[in-house]
Amino acid sequence: MYKCCIFDLDGTLVNSIYAIQKSVNDTLSYWNMREISVEESRLYVGDGYKKLLERSLIACGDKELTHYEEAVERYQDIFRECCMYRVEAYEGIGELLQFLKSQGIFIAVLSNKPHPRTLDNVEGVFGKGYFDLVYGEREDQGIRKKPCPDGVWAIAEELGLSKSEILYLGDTNTDMETGNNAKVDTVGVTWGFRTREELMSFHPALIADHPSRVVQYIKDVNGIE
Repeated sequence: MYKCCIFDLDGTLVNSIYAIQKSVNDTLSYWNMREISVEESRLYVGDGYKKLLERSLIACGDKELTHYEEAVERYQDIFRECCMYRVEAYEGIGELLQFLKSQGIFIAVLSNKPHPRTLDNVEGVFGKGYFDLVYGEREDQGIRKKPCPDGVWAIAEELGLSKSEILYLGDTNTDMETGNNAKVDTVGVTWGFRTREELMSFHPALIADHPSRVVQYIKDVNGIE
């Protein structure tokens, strides 16, 4: 029986691709570099903002990463100001979360986004205190970024749950690897940033095309009428 759903943030709970794209492009503009597209943004996200910037710089011509250190500093200031740009919850997410709450199932967020910006997104879209736990990037506390399992295990420990009681949901290869590494059941969601084929290659417990499919899956597993 599942007692907690842990959600990735970007591409799973909220569509934040425009905020990410804008923040990268505003950073790159300092050196008059070309802009990255939405499709490129979808490919570059998932492993934290430093890897996002590294991939973007290389794609835009800075193959030696000459501007990397300065880009990291600039991006943090820019992203702080526009991390909510056009950010919204995906269709059906509100209903899924309400269903989980109605069943007494914990809901948590685990993101590689910097923790303050994770809180900005979660609280800006869903309200303060809506989720039971919210974890952004916490490497300074010894919790390694996804796809390491540390965050999943820390949430499980904080809630007093076993791995078998956790369901992890995400939209990228990083998320599928996270679930596998943490040895918890995993759902790949197709409404986010990556393809069904990418998700299927990791053999998750479920591939969901809409949040309502997750509701039905949990009802089936937990024996809910």
